[in-house]
Amino acid sequence: MQRRVIFKDKALPYALLLPQLVITAVFFFLPAGQAIWQSVLRQDAFGIRTIFVGFENFSDLFADPLYRATAWTTVVFCFWVTVLAMGVALLLAVMADRQIKGAQVYRTLLIWPYAVAPAVAGMLWLFLFHPSFGLFARLIAGLGIDFDWKLNGGQALVLVILASAWKQVSYNFLFFLAGLQAIPKSVLEAAAIDGAGSSRRFWTIIFPLLSPTTFFLLVVNLVYAFFDTFGVIDALTKGGPGKATETLIYRAYIDGRVNLDIGSSAAQSVVLMVVVIALTVIQFRYIERRVHY
Repeated sequence: MQRRVIFKDKALPYALLLPQLVITAVFFFLPAGQAIWQSVLRQDAFGIRTIFVGFENFSDLFADPLYRATAWTTVVFCFWVTVLAMGVALLLAVMADRQIKGAQVYRTLLIWPYAVAPAVAGMLWLFLFHPSFGLFARLIAGLGIDFDWKLNGGQALVLVILASAWKQVSYNFLFFLAGLQAIPKSVLEAAAIDGAGSSRRFWTIIFPLLSPTTFFLLVVNLVYAFFDTFGVIDALTKGGPGKATETLIYRAYIDGRVNLDIGSSAAQSVVLMVVVIALTVIQFRYIERRVHY
């Protein structure tokens, strides 16, 4: 028999939900609706006259080879940020879950980067890897490597990926560590008694039991890579050099805020929203089937 919460006052549940519904409506549905409406409009250069153009903004967008190149850069960027952030976090969580001396200090230090804002993280990596005075840039140059990400687009993209993944590792670490600590030790001990090595125990017991956590973090990290990395890119490379690190969200900002092309920027925002919703639906429709709760 399941226990059910019964409210004597019928208005109380709606009153409890109202603040969250208002926040969702004001900060999500209203901006999304405004973006959809502006995506079918076009303004003149002075922002005085607005005309209805239908899907012309979208057709111009997909016909632009620079936009397609930016979309591919975004795919590469999101893939590597998600893989690195989750992979490194899982490795660190497995190491932190062991009975080692100073484990609590180790865990605390790993959590600290999560408190750093994306723009601040971008500035930290800028000072550390600046080609002229960066500490790590000098170490790399001392190894005989020609390192100048301000001129080399590939190096700039790698740097932005590493900075964005580093920012997200702490978040993933918290959830992976909590998932590891929730696994019954008796199960692992029984597997060890049966002769299963540490590697076999991880892939046949630990990782399958972590699948709900992994699935949740996969969704969160993809959304993070699409949207929340804007601050890192803006502080570190500003989309350069030569648009090598320009992602879809950063291009939408440049077209709307800098170039004042509101219609194209709104169309890009709608495309981003559709892509993220489609990815989330695919994940919940197909990937969740492999998740063991």
